[in-house]
Amino acid sequence: MSVTTMTISVLASRAGVGVETVRYYQRSGLMTEPAKPPSGYRQYGHSDLQRLLFIRRAKRLGFSLKDIRALLALDTGTRCQTTRNLAASRLKDVQARMHDLQVMARSLESMVASCDQNIAAGVGVCPAIDNIISEQTIP
Repeated sequence: MSVTTMTISVLASRAGVGVETVRYYQRSGLMTEPAKPPSGYRQYGHSDLQRLLFIRRAKRLGFSLKDIRALLALDTGTRCQTTRNLAASRLKDVQARMHDLQVMARSLESMVASCDQNIAAGVGVCPAIDNIISEQTIP
């Protein structure tokens, strides 16, 4: 069985990232850079693609590169507590952001309703602008 290899551009394309992203991950130590063969084109294998996909998925979940580095350093299945702690911390951050977004949404809904009332009443002055300036719309 032959080992399938690919160039950096093919690797990046298959993972849905740019070549510069792969190079950045190499510079930051998240991925290794293969030795340059005499042909001049570094070759990447399936494990490189899997690692790149892992990094991409972890970033999509909101993990920082520092967290991803820690996750990659863990032995599969032997460090569940550490993985759990990183995930729990990330979950807490996401929940806090969701709360903040809900507060913002309520404030914006109130602003829109206030504007709708003024428009319906034919009032030319918009108190929403004054509310933003005085931060009355943000609880």
